Amino acid sequence: MGISHTMVFLVVDDSKISRKWLIEMIPKKILEHSTLIEGNNGQEAIDLYKEHRPDIVFLDITMPVIDGFEALLEIKKINPEALVVMVSADRQKSTQEKVLSLGASAIIAKPINEEEFRSTLLKLVF
Repeated sequence: MGISHTMVFLVVDDSKISRKWLIEMIPKKILEHSTLIEGNNGQEAIDLYKEHRPDIVFLDITMPVIDGFEALLEIKKINPEALVVMVSADRQKSTQEKVLSLGASAIIAKPINEEEFRSTLLKLVF
């Protein structure tokens, strides 16, 4: 994909602080060519995905209204090729296996390790 076009990132987490931390980890070279969209819950994730068709979605698992599992399923129905990175404090292997089986491109554990985050992002972008 590269960064030859303006990238659109959708960051969805019910914690504004978590969204802020995640956005701050996106390398400045990528951010300056990007549009950022934020959501608070799984329903917003689905609605914003339909409206903006982002290049990459960062999606929390535990959220109100609709959780990240269901939002992931709906986004993948809209676009089976969607790049969705799940972000969760749940480190259980069963949770990791579940999100990957539902079509997530990757899962990143909270608290987010900056090196792991950037490595995952760069693998998806390039």
